[in-house]
Amino acid sequence: MTSLVREHTVLPTGTLLPRATVRAPSRLHLGFLDPSGTLGRRFGSLGVMIEGFDTQLTLTPAPSMGVSAAAGVSPSDVDRASAHLSTMMLETGLRQPLHLHLLQTPPSHSGFGSGTQLALSVGRSFARCHGLNLDTPTVARMLGRGGRSGIGIGGFDRGGLLLDGGPNADGTPAPLLAQFAMPEAWRALVVMDPRCQGLSGAEEKKAIAALPPLGRAQSADICHHILMRVLPGAANADFAAFSQGVTRVQQLLGEHFALAQGGAYTSPAVGHVMSWMAGSAEAQPPLATGQSSWGPTGFAFFASQLEAETLVHTAQRAGVIDPALILNIVRFSNAGAQLV
Repeated sequence: MTSLVREHTVLPTGTLLPRATVRAPSRLHLGFLDPSGTLGRRFGSLGVMIEGFDTQLTLTPAPSMGVSAAAGVSPSDVDRASAHLSTMMLETGLRQPLHLHLLQTPPSHSGFGSGTQLALSVGRSFARCHGLNLDTPTVARMLGRGGRSGIGIGGFDRGGLLLDGGPNADGTPAPLLAQFAMPEAWRALVVMDPRCQGLSGAEEKKAIAALPPLGRAQSADICHHILMRVLPGAANADFAAFSQGVTRVQQLLGEHFALAQGGAYTSPAVGHVMSWMAGSAEAQPPLATGQSSWGPTGFAFFASQLEAETLVHTAQRAGVIDPALILNIVRFSNAGAQLV
């Protein structure tokens, strides 16, 4: 799938385009390949981009610097966006006043990769506004993104299902190893618990450092399922192979990270729904279920919209969905960000 993110020619010094707009999809992080680096290279990531939780913003020249936001955008996202804008000015030496307006952002620290998508959206819109040929990995390095996973960076450009090789030793973002468009009919059920947040920042680093190493056998099992089930399943629209592979990867990593997050799922309510759906006799073929990153967001993948809607209605009738949870059935995003 050709990216909608395009490079632009450099404008004369002091010249700005009248407006730059970005709409970037969110990602679900499906798991690390080797978080302990048993072969000397840590992490490596599998992830997929989804619609429905987009980051949207506009950047325009203005008499003075400013950042504003639509209703529903968190104050912390306003602060982060302002900091990213300041960093881009410092990195490029371009200080013409700009106004940044945040139209929409996904929930922070919930498994959507919102921090990376916000940073890249600000950075790429800044480059677009000034006519700078700064690609997404360069912007990511400027803004300190991609320290562990490259899924959000690759997904910003290309969308789809992505596999990266883990960050480089010099701290530059992970190389993208594979990318596949997701079958059009497939859907993701996203289950959110607004009462909790996943680990991030210093707490995340501390939690990872305190975990025992993931054994080489488990890492090999993860890599085997990704290479021989998940990727071929997506490439050939073989939902059974894809879902079996994703679920096995999630089981292995859920057991590994359980000590840090209080169980296989950060939210017990989300975990209850996911476990019920995974064991439902109506889920044929069996679903792919799991948690994105540190959660609390859980996911279930379906072969069609009808199958997703049917099982959600069955779960509601069975009373297994906590009233506080928020459920959304969304499409996968195969196009990446739109930047104009």
